[in-house]
Parts: sequence; C-alpha cells; structure tokens
Amino acid sequence: MAFRTVSQLVHDQVILAVATEISVRQATRQMDARNVGAVLVTDPGGRLVGIFTERDLLRRVVAQGRDPNTTSVAEVMTADPDTVNPRQLAVDALRLMREGGYRHLPVLDDGRIVGVLSQRDFYGDEITCVDDQYELWQRL
Repeated sequence: MAFRTVSQLVHDQVILAVATEISVRQATRQMDARNVGAVLVTDPGGRLVGIFTERDLLRRVVAQGRDPNTTSVAEVMTADPDTVNPRQLAVDALRLMREGGYRHLPVLDDGRIVGVLSQRDFYGDEITCVDDQYELWQRL
C-alpha cells in the first residue's frame, strides 16, 4: 500500500491567511467566500501564530456572546497549533489530527506556510489504515 505525502494533498492550495488584528466577522466572511472551515493567522512577518476555525467561532465567540465585529481573531484563535511538514506521510498527519481532536492542520516547510490540511482531504488508504490501527488498539 503506497501512501501519499502531505505535499501531495496541499500542492495546489491557495493559502487563506489573515492578520491577527482582523475581526472575527471579516475572517468568517473570507472563510465563507472560500468555503473553508479554518483560516491561518499570521504575524506581520507572515509567520504562523494561530489558526481560527469554525469550532473557535462557536465556542469562543458565539457561546460566549462576544461581538464578532469588535473581537479580533487573535483573541479567540487557537494559538501555536500543531503542524506538519510537506514531506511527512499523509497518514501520519491524519493520525495526529485524530489524536488531537482537530479537523485542520497547518503545513509548514521550514517555518513557511505551504497549506492547511482538512480531514476532508483524506480518503482511501489513509483512513483505512488509521481506522484499522484504532480498532486494533481498542482490542488490546
């Protein structure tokens, strides 16, 4: 069974990244326009500082009654998220996502943002392999 690398999943991606000071409303409008569930958050130098997801919107904005027009993504993002590099196997990235309980995973190459994985990027062999491993671990 030949597994894909992370770079094969993100090779054609157009990265959606926003500055820390952008409002939640502005970020979610960009996410909606691009039909994505997460946006990467960067510092002025373009370095990844966080990720803002639909789950962050629900739990940290809506559930807490915050105003999306005046709340910046920096206030409610997930700071310093786990990342993978493009040379890793896709199955390892999926395993990390499942173990961490998140649906999106930034991809960095020597600190440079090259993409973001979503669980919907995975299919076939990677899912079967991870599911089989979990089933085996549950039996032990």
